[in-house]
Amino acid sequence: MAIDDRTAAETAAETATETATETAEDTAGTAGTAPASPESPGSPESPGPRSTWAALRPLLLRLHFYAGLLIAPLLLIAATTGLLYALSFQAEKIVYRHELQVPAGDRVLPLSEQVAAAREAHPDGTVTAVWPSPEDGATTRVLMAHPSVEEGKSLAVFVDPYTAEVRGDLPSYGSSGALPLRAWISEFHRTLHLGDLGRNYSEMAASWLWVVALGGLALWIGRRRTAKRRLVLPERGAPSRRRTLSWHGSVGLWAVTGLVILSATGLTWSRYAGENIDAVQSQLGGATPTVSATLDGAAPGGGADGHEGHGGGHHTAPAPQGPDIGIDKAVEAARATGVDGRIAVTLPADGNAYVVKQTDTQFPVHLDSVAIDPADGRVVDELRFADYPVLAKLTRYGIDLHMGVTFGLANQLVLAALMVALVLLTVWGYRMWWLRRPTKERTLSAGRAMPRGAWRKVPVTLLLPLAAATALVGWFVPMLGISLLVFLAVDITLGLVARSRARTGAEA
Repeated sequence: MAIDDRTAAETAAETATETATETAEDTAGTAGTAPASPESPGSPESPGPRSTWAALRPLLLRLHFYAGLLIAPLLLIAATTGLLYALSFQAEKIVYRHELQVPAGDRVLPLSEQVAAAREAHPDGTVTAVWPSPEDGATTRVLMAHPSVEEGKSLAVFVDPYTAEVRGDLPSYGSSGALPLRAWISEFHRTLHLGDLGRNYSEMAASWLWVVALGGLALWIGRRRTAKRRLVLPERGAPSRRRTLSWHGSVGLWAVTGLVILSATGLTWSRYAGENIDAVQSQLGGATPTVSATLDGAAPGGGADGHEGHGGGHHTAPAPQGPDIGIDKAVEAARATGVDGRIAVTLPADGNAYVVKQTDTQFPVHLDSVAIDPADGRVVDELRFADYPVLAKLTRYGIDLHMGVTFGLANQLVLAALMVALVLLTVWGYRMWWLRRPTKERTLSAGRAMPRGAWRKVPVTLLLPLAAATALVGWFVPMLGISLLVFLAVDITLGLVARSRARTGAEA
């Protein structure tokens, strides 16, 4: 891309000034002392002991450069779609306010009357679950298996709990009950609506996000600076690239914890790394337990979902045969055991029990559940969230934080802020890359990464454990491991080509 000579000269001068200043700071920061003089032990003329950070820093810089250049587009897409998802909760309340909200009345009708109204409106549907009105002015949601919705999803019929008026119906997705708007955005964030192929994009982004974030954190903290406030606050009035670097580093420092949490929790939904996480969690006894709804002589069933939110549907089965106390008495029996508040009721099928489960995921969570025998209202099984294994609790907390439901609106605003930060970090990263490009050439060219061979400077006592840990992480997080091998292959190929050109030029 051609630019005028004056612009090129100015850019080159500015870049040279910034590079000289940053190199001096980086050299000092690398060694932990002032820049080495020719006579000092760390200088090229007088080889001496190097610190561990001095050996690792060039390797981290090269990895951060390649990851930022090649993986950043995926991170940018994930951040943009994640921002939309964080905002979708409030958008859903506005778009579907007619279905979700009604004027508060004086008396709530029995659930059985509300379910009957939903059945009357949709006689060809089979009721599978009921979500009673969670608060004043909110509708009851009756979930149905219905010919109009595809398998694995439900038709949600919204009923006024005070008048039994049916306010409308919408497809409902997953255990979180996402309605079409949020469900579309969720699927867009997860797969770009490309099916299984699209899942690879989100897994690649989640696999690299923590690496880029922690690597950038180490590089930013490792820089030597004259004013400590420059670590946490952007530098103003500095030249262009230096100012961009300051914003990139400072904002990254503030966002790094949230980004790492999002990366780790996002991997639990991934295809390949998610399977490994589930396997390890199960082996450590941390699998999420489910309440048993199976009655004597009945087929197993009625368990709860594992990973909720980005998929999954509702259990569908024929209506139960035999005596049935009804949904109202089942809910009363559950409330007598302390399972109350925001709840979901799964209706019995194939001889199984009612399952009444708390669904309040806001901190402190209320996720106890009980199974009620439809014949006599007897509690046949109960499960308290306090009895979950520690790993299962952490998984639950992580999923809900990732989805933005643990702290309600505050959680969603934090998620939105993190996504905006990730977008800005990506843009600033590309801006620095662009400003470092060679300006004397008339063709579009990229900035250069740290020189090859940085790994040779790492002490073997550190290099071998580092290589073993990288191989282990690459195996456990396959998308990370495969892309690392691709980066390595490309880097080796480029190195061989450059060496061949240099040899040919020397011979000429």
